[in-house]
Amino acid sequence: MSDSQNTNQTSKPNKYAVPALDKGLDILEYLVSQELPRSQTEIAQGLGRGANEIYRVLIGLEARGYLIRDELSGRYRLSLKLYNLSRSMSPIEQLRQCALPHMEDLAVKVGQSCHLSMLYQSQTMVIVQARSQVPVSVNIAEGSLFPTMTTTSGKVLLANSNDEVQQMILERDKSYKRMSKAKKQTLAEELKQIREQGFHRGESENTEGVCDLAALVGRPNGKVIASLAVSSLTSRVTKPIDEAKMSKMLMDTAKKISEQLGC
Repeated sequence: MSDSQNTNQTSKPNKYAVPALDKGLDILEYLVSQELPRSQTEIAQGLGRGANEIYRVLIGLEARGYLIRDELSGRYRLSLKLYNLSRSMSPIEQLRQCALPHMEDLAVKVGQSCHLSMLYQSQTMVIVQARSQVPVSVNIAEGSLFPTMTTTSGKVLLANSNDEVQQMILERDKSYKRMSKAKKQTLAEELKQIREQGFHRGESENTEGVCDLAALVGRPNGKVIASLAVSSLTSRVTKPIDEAKMSKMLMDTAKKISEQLGC
């Protein structure tokens, strides 16, 4: 049974429910969780609904610009409209405006791109990126979503979230559900260590040859927490920088952003 079905079945009855609206939200939430575009039939199966039942809703979401339908395959994917709407929310936009100048300065100093991420529907979303000026560097598009457990930034966010949020994210993660009791204990100890030291270093699980170093922006359990990360690419073109020096510059930058936000 899919997560979407579980959510639908466990949610409290709403006497003011609007069926078409509920279907639209279910579709958006489902597609956010999918790495690849999905067909009408696949979306219906994922939601436990009939294909005809969601047809008009899909057409409506496409017409309003929330979905993009591939003309050849007929599969649907999310547009960036939701992301752009989220950017208009003052806390996120304030964070972007505060962070970007400091991030651009950091990118120049370390010769590597850096990005800032926040939690979004139990996943990790990149909300702003500062590109390096060197010829070869890592580019992570703003609005990109990654499973929280697979990224260095995600683990920093997970480690510094309150217990309720942390448990919710873990319960929704398929890889966590498959872990043995011993591996879950090892993960708990890793998250505790990340929280104590305030940063985390790890090889990228998504891109070979990339190492990520991430630090917390904000305070543990805070209302607004983010993760500032430098993605270092192994390249003959770029000059490597001492890891201890990079860690200090990253932590200093994260602290400056936090102070400017009043965290």
